[in-house]
Amino acid sequence: MQILMNQEAYLREQFRASDTLSTAAWELVKLRVSQINQCAFCIDMHSKDATAQGETPERMLGLSAWHDMPFYSPAERAALDWAEHLTYGRPVDDQKYQNAVNALGEQALVDLTIAVNAINSWNRIAKTFKPEVGSYKPQ
Repeated sequence: MQILMNQEAYLREQFRASDTLSTAAWELVKLRVSQINQCAFCIDMHSKDATAQGETPERMLGLSAWHDMPFYSPAERAALDWAEHLTYGRPVDDQKYQNAVNALGEQALVDLTIAVNAINSWNRIAKTFKPEVGSYKPQ
């Protein structure tokens, strides 16, 4: 578990320092991946964390239909697209990769890929050990 916690600390630093993807975008990605994975505890947690960071209800509720919602920046759209693609286990061809690099830059794409893998791991852990939904309190 400490390895995953260290990874979260690394990602938090990377997204705070990023010119491309903010910590708010990171929370949206975590929330969207948790929705795809149907992880109730993580959906509750990331909704609370996003709200604590000032995220709007419209943007959180719109995640399930983000393709058709005007609430997200081009970088957020690229991040959500990449997150969904990886979470669904689709292969990444050269064009998909290049589009993501063009939208986000190489370092942000590396960090985003680590973040997507991390939240997928957390979702599986939460679904296995079933912490009580609603018990999470933002820091």
